[in-house]
Amino acid sequence: MHGLRRRRRSLLVLTSLATAVLATSTASTASASAKPRPADPLQRQVEAIRDTGAVGVHAEVMSPDARDSAYAGTAAMNTQRPMPRDGRFRIGSATKTFTATVVLQLVGEGRMSLEDTVEQWLPGVVRGNGNDGRHITVRQLLQHTSGIPDVKPEIPALNSANGYRAERYRTYTAEELMERAMRKRPDFPPGRGWSYSNTNYTLAAMITHKVTGRSWATEVRDRIIRPLSLTGTTTPGTSPFIPGPHARGYAAFGTDRSIDVTTLNPSMAVGSGSIISTAHDLNRFYAALLGGRLLAPAQLDEMTTTMPAPELGVRYGLGLAEIPLPCGGSYFGHRGELLGYVTWGGATRDGTRTAVVYVTSDGGQDTQQAMITLMGQELCRTRS
Repeated sequence: MHGLRRRRRSLLVLTSLATAVLATSTASTASASAKPRPADPLQRQVEAIRDTGAVGVHAEVMSPDARDSAYAGTAAMNTQRPMPRDGRFRIGSATKTFTATVVLQLVGEGRMSLEDTVEQWLPGVVRGNGNDGRHITVRQLLQHTSGIPDVKPEIPALNSANGYRAERYRTYTAEELMERAMRKRPDFPPGRGWSYSNTNYTLAAMITHKVTGRSWATEVRDRIIRPLSLTGTTTPGTSPFIPGPHARGYAAFGTDRSIDVTTLNPSMAVGSGSIISTAHDLNRFYAALLGGRLLAPAQLDEMTTTMPAPELGVRYGLGLAEIPLPCGGSYFGHRGELLGYVTWGGATRDGTRTAVVYVTSDGGQDTQQAMITLMGQELCRTRS
């Protein structure tokens, strides 16, 4: 557009000043109308995610000298309320990276080992129906190679609208979650396969409590949230409410009708999916983690040493997935979902560029693909 203006000014130089100003103004207006300024690439991608059916979308990308945010959709269904700036949301399984970080810090301090068995720290907890904590290591919990069955199908609030309405305020203890998980046989012998199980991370939270004498939530706050000043991040315990500005969350439970599921006691997801955060806080967490500020090199190497995770179509380390980039190479991050909020977040291998995107709905296949596309494109920009 600027070149067009310069050419027109040169052609009008022999006319009167008044005519030149009028002509240039008219030409500029017409040009602006005919060729609008291209939208920001991040904004276009966020709008593409909204167009897949998401109610609200927010994404933020960070590098050492820049921070770019984009929003689309609304904060509540059937309203015109805009998405809140830096709103809070349930990060779901992205919580697992926080839990693994705490465990690996304890390993680095010599207070426990990745080769310790579950039985050493939690005698008798993993027992029955072929489950045996004597043969399952802490490493296998964090890596999802323990074979321990997932407790999520045993939680009514997470699996149907009626279950949600009946149990959204219910409190679960970690011991009760283990009892429910032990009703099923293991998916495979320890170390002989890979299967995503939230139960693994509830056990990791219980072991953290045993090792430190303090709750998982306290350790996460004191080791990660406070040192990084993640002011929008909380471990809500049994509180069913999201503190601070937030958009409403929606779930359809496999039907064609979504309901508001914002209110939820997340005690069924302790260690595995209960943290509330913001896109900005998650970006800062991933930057600190991959940048080497939370773990010593030996423990960060353990976390980022990955193996195939066929269920996810990626590789998985200890609480962190390795995801291919469209420009070659890979990044580290984690998907998260807890009833009504779905997020993808991660960072380049050195932590210098991070991206987080979340939606306030179930996130069907088209939505998921659009979110993955955003992550890949934004994290590849560091190479351009």
